[in-house]
Amino acid sequence: MNHRRASLRRLNRYLRHSDRILASWDAYTEFNTDLDGWPLDQDAYGRRAAVRDADTAAAFAGIRSDTRQLLATARFQLHHLPAHLTRKSWPGQLTILEEALRGLDAMDAQWQQTRAQLPADAGPGSEAYDDALDEHHAECWSYLDDWACHGRAVLDIHTATRRAASQPKRPHVPVLTARHAGYRATRR
Repeated sequence: MNHRRASLRRLNRYLRHSDRILASWDAYTEFNTDLDGWPLDQDAYGRRAAVRDADTAAAFAGIRSDTRQLLATARFQLHHLPAHLTRKSWPGQLTILEEALRGLDAMDAQWQQTRAQLPADAGPGSEAYDDALDEHHAECWSYLDDWACHGRAVLDIHTATRRAASQPKRPHVPVLTARHAGYRATRR
């Protein structure tokens, strides 16, 4: 249970961190784009987007190893929750998170191939490596953003499960029926 709790805390930390990253990005774009949304300085805008993407990827790295277990547990919990404690959006949100995780897996496999094809002297800090890594982070960003937007569903399902467990069990009361069904004539 401690591992689960730690995983949920890391997910919550990612959600808070990604909210701050996105708020910072939104503030940057507000002051660095024209009225039509075009960047005032394309190079600076691209560099700032690369920072956003890299920061989001770094934040997600802290929960990446937990994501499959978090999703499996949330699916199980959702299946066993009473209907009055669930939200209709949760199954769809879990599906989005699963698809995003598959997308990230594909991007990671592609990154491994890209790294293998880089020149031997192209390590971290070299232009070739850093450009390829920036491109990788840019391709991953929408999947990471899906986790930022829908990851709260995992936490909400956990909270609903705890709420369901803390609610007192209602004793089963047998249905009482009248001895004589229908109209009962009175004695005269």
